[in-house]
Amino acid sequence: MDFNFTPDQLDLQKMVRDFVAKEITPHALEMDKEGVVPSDLWKKLDEAGLLNLTVPEEYDGPGLDALSIAIIYEELGKGCAGVATTTAANALASYPVVLLGTEEQKSKMFKILNAGKLAAFALTEPGAGSDAGAVATTAVKDGDSYILNGTKCFITNGGIAEIYIIFANTRKTAGIRGLTAFIVDRGTPGFSVGKKEEKMGIRASNTCELILENVRIPAANRIGREGEGFKIAMKTLDAARPFVGAVSVGLAQAAFELAIKYSKERVQFDKPIASFQLVQAMLADMAMQVEAARLLVYKACWMKDQGVPYTKDSAIAKCFAADTAMKVTTDVVQVLGGYGYSKEYPAEKYMRDAKIMQIYEGTNQIQRLVIANNILY
Repeated sequence: MDFNFTPDQLDLQKMVRDFVAKEITPHALEMDKEGVVPSDLWKKLDEAGLLNLTVPEEYDGPGLDALSIAIIYEELGKGCAGVATTTAANALASYPVVLLGTEEQKSKMFKILNAGKLAAFALTEPGAGSDAGAVATTAVKDGDSYILNGTKCFITNGGIAEIYIIFANTRKTAGIRGLTAFIVDRGTPGFSVGKKEEKMGIRASNTCELILENVRIPAANRIGREGEGFKIAMKTLDAARPFVGAVSVGLAQAAFELAIKYSKERVQFDKPIASFQLVQAMLADMAMQVEAARLLVYKACWMKDQGVPYTKDSAIAKCFAADTAMKVTTDVVQVLGGYGYSKEYPAEKYMRDAKIMQIYEGTNQIQRLVIANNILY
């Protein structure tokens, strides 16, 4: 394997790194405190081409490979995991259309993303998290339309998206065999945004409840066939999970760099604490874990780009990188001591942000089941 980036990938990495250093990192703590991404930052993200990363070149998008996208999300994760999550939600919502969308659906979705607007992927419900077959939202065929009823929760970009991928059951007792994916536009009668979640971490990202009350949409808004929703959701998550891993790596890297800087400056017993072997051991463990996570993410993306099966590797990358982010950020708080526990430094934000990486887009327990199924059967 060649571990060198192409010149284009190196230019892309530098561009995003410079953008993050100027536009995101200095404002990350304030965005976390306010729980919102400022509107001017959305405009700058759009101008930098960071909101339509998965749009194919033939639809006026960048046509990036998975590894290049991971490079971008790693850099965004260093700046603010909340901002990274919001932009990554666009990729997550686009994949059902990329995979099985009609020409009309692709044109519509990609036009919205190219315009710098946001999308949302709505699978989770109050009673359906890891168990996608428990989706209670219904879609009833009525002539050339479907009528949707139900409630979605914990939806990233839920309150600010222009277009939504909604998963509903077209056969009430069929479980995953009745799951079907639909496109729903913001402003469709009967479709509304419920409460905004007050979260532990990634507070800059918008997370909301969605309510569907007799929402009538054209049958042409169905993605694929009835009952194909579960397959679409699983393939979408396979494609998107390495990007969760990439954000996790960026988050862990930023925390690790903070710990190095602090340990060289903090003096105790007339020495920088970086000279103490117990601190050195913690830093060495962080270095190993972050590098291993990064390589697993890159491998999963490389496999996707090669067109070979990568479900297991996608789950491994997401799981290991998320666990690494949680372990590293926890240890960084320990290295900083009281300052790590204070909002004066970003260490506690890193730790709060890291926890969701082990939960969303498939908990790390589910990832371990995916891995086990792939090695045992």
